[in-house]
Amino acid sequence: MLASKKTALLVTSASLLCLSLGTPAHADNKPKPKDPAPRPTAPMSKLGGERLGKVGTQVQLANGAPVLPKGLTGKSWIVADAESGEVLASHNAHWKLPPASTLKMLFADTVLPKFPKTTSHKVVASDLAGLGAGSSLVGVKENQTYSVHDLWLGVFLRSGNDAVRVLASMNGGLDQTVRDMQRHAEELQALDTHVVSPDGYDEPRQVSSAYDLTLFARSGMQKKDFREYCATVRAKFPGEAKKGKKRPTFEIQNTNRLLTGDYDINPYRGIAGVKNGNTTKAGATFTGVAERDGRVLLVTVMNPSAKEHDAVYKETAKLLDWGFAAAGKAEPVGQLVPPKSAQTGGEQGAAGGGETSGGGDQDKPGSTSGGENAEASAADSSSGVGTALAIVGGVLVVLAGAVLLVQRRWPLPELVRRRPRR
Repeated sequence: MLASKKTALLVTSASLLCLSLGTPAHADNKPKPKDPAPRPTAPMSKLGGERLGKVGTQVQLANGAPVLPKGLTGKSWIVADAESGEVLASHNAHWKLPPASTLKMLFADTVLPKFPKTTSHKVVASDLAGLGAGSSLVGVKENQTYSVHDLWLGVFLRSGNDAVRVLASMNGGLDQTVRDMQRHAEELQALDTHVVSPDGYDEPRQVSSAYDLTLFARSGMQKKDFREYCATVRAKFPGEAKKGKKRPTFEIQNTNRLLTGDYDINPYRGIAGVKNGNTTKAGATFTGVAERDGRVLLVTVMNPSAKEHDAVYKETAKLLDWGFAAAGKAEPVGQLVPPKSAQTGGEQGAAGGGETSGGGDQDKPGSTSGGENAEASAADSSSGVGTALAIVGGVLVVLAGAVLLVQRRWPLPELVRRRPRR
């Protein structure tokens, strides 16, 4: 009896201790479930397919298809065939999120065809006015003259907001450029996108989506100069000119880590662009295009929550690997829509669907956009870059809108393969 009382007293004391510590008294104490992954709070668009408007991961695996990689933490992502437009898998594809510098893909797709790359511009103070604090810069200086080619290298390689501002000034100013970009986004049916600043700097109400960013990349990759700039690993950028001395240059390197590699990540085999970004509100964002065995995939990842270094690139690489392995084994869950003009049989040039070069020049056999200052990744054998997009035969076959509508194909130029990185 005494032992029973002692046991009861011990149990009661333990229970009181647990209560005082704020923990359950029962023995099978289970940890609290983790907070659920971030979810869109507003209904998402269903453009491209019903499933693309659903919350969470969308994938339809057939026999023999690999499962999606583990450890994906992006708020939103998408894996799509760049040519057919089939979406192989997605996660909150239409979630409207801050895009960071990936919005520069829309800027380039809109403005790049307007000026020949040889055009020169002397920078004045108003060109650089209003640059946001902490902006990424390539080093454009007031009272210095730059070619359009130089400025686009600054945009694509260093994500230079200063270069964006100068090109926007040449295009009639920031407001005009924002209007042009918004109009072009609507033409591409990128209806999740609201443009406030052409450089992607955090601004109230500036949003895009993984779906829309993929549309921008797909449209941009139809342009020869766009392809070559986004696949360039490193280039020489003009320094400050001084009277009586040869103008110096300094080297700039692409900030796309799947293109250049980093201490904990190798260049991705087959990578050919396109654009990365990182801001306080957007987190890390990235859209990449890669080719393997004749198949071209586009992957966009927005704002992964993983704390590891280069998480956005590592998750993109995982999704690219999965996409190549799942090709032909996963049923599409949606479709990248063609531009409005393709649906109506209008001019594809307005949609970025045609093959254009800077200033509207058509591709010519053997021509390049890199210039003597740029080292395209296809020519940089020591950098370890996978592959770069280039022209074979000089001219991309431009599809008529009707063909796009019937065949739902958007072919890219032939791909020049490089030796794999050792």
